[in-house]
Amino acid sequence: MPTSTFKALNPDDIASTRTMLHEAIPVTGTIVSGTYSDNNIKTFAHGMFQSVYDYPYLSSSANHIFDITAGFSTRASSLSASSTVQTSKKVNIYNQMAQILVGFDETGSVRRFDQDGNLSNGTKIDDAFFINFTRLLTKDEIKKGSFQMTVYTGSTIDNPGFPLTIQDANVDKYLTNSPAGEYTLLHTSSTGGDNTSDIPVGLLYYQAGIAVLTASVFSRGFQAPETNGTTRRRGNYFGTVSGAVGASSLSSMSVSGAFSGSTIDTIAGGFRNRLKNIQFNNTTELNSTIYFCRVNHNEFNYSSNATYLSESIIRVKNTAADIPVSYVTRVGLYSEANELVATACLSEPLRKDSNNEFTIRVRLDY
Repeated sequence: MPTSTFKALNPDDIASTRTMLHEAIPVTGTIVSGTYSDNNIKTFAHGMFQSVYDYPYLSSSANHIFDITAGFSTRASSLSASSTVQTSKKVNIYNQMAQILVGFDETGSVRRFDQDGNLSNGTKIDDAFFINFTRLLTKDEIKKGSFQMTVYTGSTIDNPGFPLTIQDANVDKYLTNSPAGEYTLLHTSSTGGDNTSDIPVGLLYYQAGIAVLTASVFSRGFQAPETNGTTRRRGNYFGTVSGAVGASSLSSMSVSGAFSGSTIDTIAGGFRNRLKNIQFNNTTELNSTIYFCRVNHNEFNYSSNATYLSESIIRVKNTAADIPVSYVTRVGLYSEANELVATACLSEPLRKDSNNEFTIRVRLDY
């Protein structure tokens, strides 16, 4: 039967560390727009968002990876102020996300999403897509500077146009005036040579794991159409298709018309079918407390175990002149109230006598 011998730890015997672990997360557009014939897209009776899984959601192997929804503000600059389809739900979605991510102003009103993040003046994001990533993907937060999303913005799905890359390039300018933690502006970085580089088009909230994207990236007014063929023209149609990018059926509807006249499921479906890929690195913050348990040469050489003695003679001694010997098998960490908090088991017993001393390093992760 093992027994314990106690020794108090000094402040110098305790150290704290923090380690950031990162994991690359790739999400290809085919997953969200056709690989599983949309069997991995879960819709709900309330019609307020779509859930995307990495496998058909009825399978036990499926993992919920993110949700897509859309909403708009009722303020005057909103493109969808005259919406007649799911108006209250779209407004509620926008207000709910704004309360969580932007907060309230001095009058108690919900702030609108601000395109430059200053929360006072400037252009507002009144019509927005919301991509809410699950904790399975983001862990503690999205790593700053690693987020990249590419969407197609062509006029039809048959002619998807150039891929527009959206990323959090200015990580040195991330903001902290959100109740949800740190965030930054999402900027465009086009690969089509179309004068759409470095335009603010959304916000990325690192700890919340939420991307907010303005609907105007799918609007013809976002930039002047190119002159080198219709396949690279900015789109003015936005709707749901039956398959991935390249499929044929598309509702002839502008993104403004979709926000005003379509359901949230239709809007989410149109977004999914324009998504080429999303990639980022997540972050797991690993906090550790390290305890240096120092065993001096004159300590822990005996055991209070009843079996350590036989007729008042130490069992591990052959003669009276032999030095006492004990074996260390585990280390217990106790609170000030003498409550066992954690136990560290050694891979093998350590022989301890008056001729040796050692330090056992115990790390407690949380």
